[in-house]
Amino acid sequence: MAKLPIITLPDPILRGRSAEIEQVDDATRRLIDDMLETMYAAPGVGLAAVQVAVPRRLLVCDVSDKDEERRPLALINPEIVRLGDRTRPYEEGCLSIPDVTVEIERPASLTVRYVDREGKQQELEADGLLATVIQHEMDHLEGKLIIDFLSRLKRDMVVRRFKKQARGAM
Repeated sequence: MAKLPIITLPDPILRGRSAEIEQVDDATRRLIDDMLETMYAAPGVGLAAVQVAVPRRLLVCDVSDKDEERRPLALINPEIVRLGDRTRPYEEGCLSIPDVTVEIERPASLTVRYVDREGKQQELEADGLLATVIQHEMDHLEGKLIIDFLSRLKRDMVVRRFKKQARGAM
């Protein structure tokens, strides 16, 4: 397993729609393992493949507490088939936009259909933090970021700050 570099704003790859994964093979499983290692090291609770410069429809997550046994989950080509009626606000951060949090109101539960690491079709009902994380990571697969939930003024301020930081790093 290898820890991968996480792509940050303003990298344009974060704004593209990720492509389907046609075949679950050893390379896909290796990417899942590398993404999990990267997510745990960050530390984070979710990571989309596009965040490690692989614009494919794959996300990993683990919402277990740090004193619990890890419960990693990998969703290949995820598709939300049902969103719950209730919503809940949650202060979301993003590994691709360090030190920025945005309160976002999302459906509190969902059902997602996906392919697992063995290539088998699965369906999962999720609620609470897991539902929030899945929606957040699925936004990445569409090129949507947490700053898109901000007003245009606030979003532009965050983007300018990250562009300035990127120029300073060159």
